[in-house]
Amino acid sequence: MKQKILVVATVALALTSMASRAELTFRNAITGQPLDLSVAKKGGDTEAFKQFKETGKNPYNGDKEAVKKGHDIYMTACSGCHGHEAEGKLGPGLADDYWTYPANATDQGLFEVLFGGASGMMGPQYVNLSNDEMLLIMAHIRDIYKGDPKKAKWLKK
Repeated sequence: MKQKILVVATVALALTSMASRAELTFRNAITGQPLDLSVAKKGGDTEAFKQFKETGKNPYNGDKEAVKKGHDIYMTACSGCHGHEAEGKLGPGLADDYWTYPANATDQGLFEVLFGGASGMMGPQYVNLSNDEMLLIMAHIRDIYKGDPKKAKWLKK
């Protein structure tokens, strides 16, 4: 009897471990179709991105070095449309708590818009940016957030 219980417990633990390592499904913000992450610019399959694919939480949030790198990338890749302070220009502001796409209040949702694009002029960025660079930009955007912390879903555990 003890052996059967041990076997059942071992199988249950293995299944739980496998479930916790399952990758999330990332979807296009407009169509809802799954995104093909394999088409992204090369060099972005870092340990941080692997962790993000499992949790949907950006491991770079709050990391000052990553935020600085994200700022530098943002300035060349995003500021032309979203403004140098993410105040909004041709594209919407990114530093407050109004999101054109409410899913952007989560790290997964913001990544989905960056990777797959959105309506209007926001095209998919997977050609221009690696997946890791998108996470760095996201960390910068989260760092300059000026909205209500209660609305910041990425801060919730």
